[in-house]
Amino acid sequence: MRHSICMVSDFFHPNAGGVESHIYQLSQCLIERGHKVVVITHAYGERVGVRYLTNFLKVYYLPLGVFYAQSTLPTLFTSLPLIRDICIREQITIVHGHSAFSTLCQEALIHGRNMGLKAVFTDHSLFGFADASSIITNKFLQFCLCDVNHTVCVSYTSKENTVLRASLHPSTVSVIPNAVDAGMFTPDPSQRQPGRITIVVVSRLVYRKGMDLLAGILPIICNRHGDVHFLIGGDGPKRVNLEEICEKHQLHARMHLLGSIAHADVRNVLVQGDIFLNTSLTEAFCMAIVEAASCGLKVVSTDVGGIPEVLPTDMIQLAEPSVDGLVTELEVAISNVRQGKGISPEQAHARIEQYYQWSEVAERTEKVYDLVSEDTPICLADRLHKFYSLGPVAGKVFSLLLMLCCVWLMFVEWWRPSQFIDQAPDLGGCRESLHQQYHTPDTGTSSKHQLENKTAPNSARKRN
Repeated sequence: MRHSICMVSDFFHPNAGGVESHIYQLSQCLIERGHKVVVITHAYGERVGVRYLTNFLKVYYLPLGVFYAQSTLPTLFTSLPLIRDICIREQITIVHGHSAFSTLCQEALIHGRNMGLKAVFTDHSLFGFADASSIITNKFLQFCLCDVNHTVCVSYTSKENTVLRASLHPSTVSVIPNAVDAGMFTPDPSQRQPGRITIVVVSRLVYRKGMDLLAGILPIICNRHGDVHFLIGGDGPKRVNLEEICEKHQLHARMHLLGSIAHADVRNVLVQGDIFLNTSLTEAFCMAIVEAASCGLKVVSTDVGGIPEVLPTDMIQLAEPSVDGLVTELEVAISNVRQGKGISPEQAHARIEQYYQWSEVAERTEKVYDLVSEDTPICLADRLHKFYSLGPVAGKVFSLLLMLCCVWLMFVEWWRPSQFIDQAPDLGGCRESLHQQYHTPDTGTSSKHQLENKTAPNSARKRN
């Protein structure tokens, strides 16, 4: 079954991150499998309008204002005319939203369902239940997800979290882990400096990533081990704390802050290290440790969220999310590096390449699309009943919002009828033509002048 899919999120290229990489790689693999895929995100600087990426992946950069942390201002109504035009123009059948932090994603799911389209949501994060921000966020997530056809989570821990905070039935939630392009993260031990043990940290320098723990670890490890150096990539508000630690303990020669790193340059940083350190306080999957393991680094990480599901026990050392716990596991890893214990970088890379393949992720996602395509459409009354049951107060508010969205959609349909919206041509034939033109006919291998930037997809392990 061929699908026309619209990926929607506030987080996409040129922004760098796990969600951005997931959307891009999944879209490329789905295109390779014969589906039509377009991406909707907000404008990034001068990147506004329609752009084309590899394999004719069309991206709509909407002229919407950014409110906080690359998320658009939650208006619910102003995005409808644009999203409706794109879905009609591209003949979309499935709206696939990514990340609970993305307001554009949540609005697109609501508008897509109002238009009669199927809706799928992928959750990439974990949320709490006690603080005020989590309570508000979880309530709005209930509003968006109670009407979607299916939800995807990247780990079983993430599934439990999403089911609880969004009040979903477990049967409507699937687990499809992330993957990594192992071809981009190959080991190169020659880049390591002899006589030195380098601990690499690549992360956003924010509280949720455990930068306060890292600040406590740095002086202890540097004081106990004279041959240990830290290489820290990333930027964020907690960088000031790390700079203060560097000044206070005179660690300028032992600690190097690289600042923000483009995703294409992450591998060049990782291969310089012996150990990868992850200090996250909460994490649904953590792509960074998979990329580090693919580059042959020994991984030390906090034992939180879905991290224990990501790597086998002989490829990762898990620690309590505390300074003492991380210091203990780091010292074990440092001792193993000195003695040459553990699996070799080449073995680690081969295992990651086997465990995580984007082609498998795309195949499993395709099965979700096939499943939701068979769902029976439900009437507006049944949908209103779903929203009304979300709470004595919130249910009434959400039902009112849904009715206002439907009235707004009717007005937009009257103002700009569907038949007056031109349909975009399907570029699948162009892609196949170029593929045949730049493909070596006798051997079936790509020529060196091939236009398509093919990746070697890698995927996630299946779990019982």
